[in-house]
Amino acid sequence: MASAVAKRLEGKTIVITGASSGIGYSTAKEFARSSPKNLKLIVTARRVDRLEQLAKEIKEEVGDGVKVLPVKLDVSNPEEVKNFVPSLPAEFQDIHVLVNNAGLVKGVAQAPDINPEDIDIMFSTNVTGLINMTQAILPIFKKRDEGGRGDIINVGSIAGREAYPGGSIYCATKAAVRSFTDALRKELISTRIRVIEIDPGQVETEFSIVRYYGDKAKADAVYAGCEPLTPDDVAEVIVFAASRRENVVIADTLIFPSHQGSPGLIHRKTT
Repeated sequence: MASAVAKRLEGKTIVITGASSGIGYSTAKEFARSSPKNLKLIVTARRVDRLEQLAKEIKEEVGDGVKVLPVKLDVSNPEEVKNFVPSLPAEFQDIHVLVNNAGLVKGVAQAPDINPEDIDIMFSTNVTGLINMTQAILPIFKKRDEGGRGDIINVGSIAGREAYPGGSIYCATKAAVRSFTDALRKELISTRIRVIEIDPGQVETEFSIVRYYGDKAKADAVYAGCEPLTPDDVAEVIVFAASRRENVVIADTLIFPSHQGSPGLIHRKTT
């Protein structure tokens, strides 16, 4: 007998941005495991080879019940986002869930020494890209009955709630995501469209490698002496939120590993 989660997700088409690694990669797998009989996943990112590997792994794990469509997409490029839905095969255009996961951080510089290129890429990906994706998908949701139906799940960060030195631009982008999410929820209150935000604390992904421009030693030092969240931990919460009864909105969720109390409060074990 199928679980309640599987039944609620059955027949849906789900878009996940930033699915080539980390939280997005794990989220695609978690959706597939949770509803393996009748599901469509559109996984997007710039690295299409990683998306094709993800599709292969999902097929090997759950079989043919989950249809996976890898799509090369850079959410920081407005033209690519604009053409995203029209370019999809017809069978994948009836989208039910959008997971706005694509995001990044660059550097730890403080003003006035922040690289303008880093500022531009963080805002164009984390903020403008998320908003443009939402605007691309929302018309599909709004055509449904009762004013509209569907889920918009924005992956934010604790950094959007509490700023920290060396993260001013990243924190500003995630604060913008939080404000946009809150406003959107209020704007759609007369519909059945759910607007959900998931805010992780410390998660070990490629995030820190990107922040330190590929310096793995510096990235590894971020997690030294502690046990961060894994992408799977966050993916489970995303799928949980998407698979609640339609009248239930997991509006706002903050997820920490047990050693963290805030961006700057992290307990590290010493040997």
